[in-house]
Amino acid sequence: MSGPAGPLLARTQHRLRPDASRTLCRLFVPGQETLIRGEPRAMAVIDRVLELSDQDVESALARTLSRFSSRHRDMAQILEQNFRLVAPGLGTGIATAASRRQLIGAYFTQEYAFEAAALFNPSIVPHPDQGGCLRGEVRFVMSLRAVGEGHISSIEFRSGIIDAESVIRLDPPGRFPETGSFRPVTCDHGLYFVEFDEDRALSERVLWPADPAESHGMEDARFVRFDDGDGDSPVYYATYTAFDGSRVAPQLLETSDFRTFTVFQLSGPSAGNKGMALFPRRIAGRYAALSRWDRESNAICYSDDGHRWSEAVTVQTPARAWELIQLGNCGSPIETPAGWLVLTHGVGPMREYAIGAILLDLDEPEHLIGALSEPLLIADDAERDGYVPNVVYSCGAMLHGGTVVLPYGCSDSSVRIATVSLSLLLERLTSG
Repeated sequence: MSGPAGPLLARTQHRLRPDASRTLCRLFVPGQETLIRGEPRAMAVIDRVLELSDQDVESALARTLSRFSSRHRDMAQILEQNFRLVAPGLGTGIATAASRRQLIGAYFTQEYAFEAAALFNPSIVPHPDQGGCLRGEVRFVMSLRAVGEGHISSIEFRSGIIDAESVIRLDPPGRFPETGSFRPVTCDHGLYFVEFDEDRALSERVLWPADPAESHGMEDARFVRFDDGDGDSPVYYATYTAFDGSRVAPQLLETSDFRTFTVFQLSGPSAGNKGMALFPRRIAGRYAALSRWDRESNAICYSDDGHRWSEAVTVQTPARAWELIQLGNCGSPIETPAGWLVLTHGVGPMREYAIGAILLDLDEPEHLIGALSEPLLIADDAERDGYVPNVVYSCGAMLHGGTVVLPYGCSDSSVRIATVSLSLLLERLTSG
């Protein structure tokens, strides 16, 4: 990066853009509210399919399978599943041949381009499976916020390798994205459980809204690899914003393998707004998190169980020209010998976002050691234009050797990756 940061930060050539060809098969019920001759449209559609001749059914189904089977894994099973979902709900026991059931299922199925509108706001953590990595390499998981029709946000993933020289290689995404299977859970604070088939590639797993609180989107997941220090395998947590169309609420994802996920509800005084980010370990026996409970400052809060969060203690308020509207974090703190490194975002004139950094005390993170006087990163000319202009934003970086790997969203439209020298960054944070 040129300007105030000097050689501190370098952009890589990687750029992830929305791909409208990546689609999910979603249930589609035409005009549930509209009546035709006193009956729901859905039942009228089923009746019309039941009246088709066997030849017409076979012809229409063959044409449908021919057009869509190359875009989805096991299209016939998807159609059968959607038939089973809609038929009982309409109070009709339809007993008919498999081809007619599948054709009915096709009329109640649509493709949804889940990242067609935007792909942005990534976080990055070490992959739970480091098998096959060479010396000095680390495999990573990157989460992404994807936005499709109706501005519905979901969470998807990518993977890749960072080598000993901090050169990044991204794996190509899988061809057949899916949403996995859902079921409610009965544990304390638990909402639901999502499971993906083991043979599905990580990049084919899409976390789709399943709870009423997130009906309009799952936004800005901040993943962190959490180590409880008990010798057990680390667990991964992610705080994210659930949006129901009018209200936001922070919720929590938990996984050990990125194949099965449990979703929990968060509560308490400091869990009422966007942008919580967990520390990667307990501090003095308690869970700790960054919070922006007042909507404009960076603060620290604690929890005994990781679900109910105490009142927060403010550690940084807007003070510099590039952050006077509001502050927030860019993901979970990174532990260094000098302190907790926290990447931040600030909003300044013309609603321009910039990424900065602060350093917090390891034992008492309420104590601010230092803060950058100038932004670490602002949008360059190739990043300024997009769905929301003039924004750079990250949901989490990762330390690899002496390099901070920082993926970030560009104007809510695409994703780039930068590398930051840890030693130079700490020098600036501790030099006054």
